[in-house]
Amino acid sequence: MTTQSFQPARDGQAIAGRQSVMAWQALLMRLHFYIGLFVGPFILVAALTGTLYVLTPQIESRLYASQLYNSSQGPAQPLAAQVAAAQAFLGPQARLFAVRPAKADGWNTRVMFSQKGLGDSESRAIFVDPVSLQIKGDLIVYGTSGVLPLRTTLDYLHRNLMLGELGRNYSELAASWLWLAALGGVWLWWRARSRSARVAVRRPLTARRLHALVGLWIMIGLVFFSATGLTWSRWAGERVSQVRTQLGWITPSVSTQLQPGVPAMDMGEHAEHMAAQGMSMPMPAAGDPARFDLVQSIARAGGIDASEIEIRPPRAANQAWTVREVDRSWPTQVDTVAIDADRMSITSRADFASFPLIAKLIRWGVDAHMGVLFGLANQILMAVFGIALTGLIVLGYVMWWRRRPAAGSGLAPLTGAFLGLSPVSRASLVLLAMLLGWSLPLMGASLLLFLLVDVLRWKRASR
Repeated sequence: MTTQSFQPARDGQAIAGRQSVMAWQALLMRLHFYIGLFVGPFILVAALTGTLYVLTPQIESRLYASQLYNSSQGPAQPLAAQVAAAQAFLGPQARLFAVRPAKADGWNTRVMFSQKGLGDSESRAIFVDPVSLQIKGDLIVYGTSGVLPLRTTLDYLHRNLMLGELGRNYSELAASWLWLAALGGVWLWWRARSRSARVAVRRPLTARRLHALVGLWIMIGLVFFSATGLTWSRWAGERVSQVRTQLGWITPSVSTQLQPGVPAMDMGEHAEHMAAQGMSMPMPAAGDPARFDLVQSIARAGGIDASEIEIRPPRAANQAWTVREVDRSWPTQVDTVAIDADRMSITSRADFASFPLIAKLIRWGVDAHMGVLFGLANQILMAVFGIALTGLIVLGYVMWWRRRPAAGSGLAPLTGAFLGLSPVSRASLVLLAMLLGWSLPLMGASLLLFLLVDVLRWKRASR
């Protein structure tokens, strides 16, 4: 057998390889087009609202300065007096939820109450001057970050378009496809660059090329936005929680259940500090607001040293108080302790230092997504990515608008590109689509819609 006899076989393999690559490219190009056309508006809204959210902390601080700050001089009154002042303002029917003591001189204390008609994670905050005990404000606050009405509105717009649970589907749909659009766009850029390198022609900066360059530069950020956004989404978030539970990556939390007869947690060196502060004195009565001062002292002696903390009283007689750090900036301070006020002891704790690595990464990722982890630098970086993503989507629609008369003529249908793959590739792709559909339910549902539209267009073009 001569060497020439192998040549046709090699040529056939090369042709088959090129056809396979072309089929994959046609499939990714069509999918990228569908994502941009149908999911692009949702991604655009998420980018705009997210950018506004990360740019407004300073605006909110100025807008609500009279509620947040005071100019009083002198020592702060006990928390008991501050809580009593807020309760007197609202009346005896008010249900106390939590207290956030003033984090520094010149700041007001937030005494937070539950109230009918408020949404999840919302509470009514009475702002109390810790020195004069004057009521400085009465606002609805939201979430662990305690954002005020302006940013709460932006948060709801970003999260659910202010449409409740139904609206959450929009942001989850955007996050479900964003990572694939980014990675697929990079692959398409790489293929186009490989072809251009063989021609060696310098191309002008067209909308198509600018779209590719912007997408390439912010690709990592887009994948980051997608991953962190999905962690607290509705459907995919449940899948993420299931996987984390199975792998032991859950975020530790304290137990608030008090069990009589169980020894309290040894506070070690902090016990001396408690004794030095006179904490062996008789305990206040169960309904006395002075317990806030006692619980805060126990928490401080137990290692809760962040300037921003939240104290929650128990909801039932057999439950513990909780004190948690709410500072999301760097270095992260999110330790939590449960306190038995009767025995003046810490019964449970969850320290950030002991969190599993995945739990820490998720905590940092979410905080960076919100623009709070590294302060102003984080805000600017997130805003740059948001503005760039907005421009990227606009450029994509410009490209589509200019080429709309020839829509479909130069782009293989998704179904046709799929059939052009090898049997092994088709089977692998179906399996991957099923796995992604289970992990990201809205991606799976919208993919079926894409296929339906594609098949209908294909049959119409065939006729």
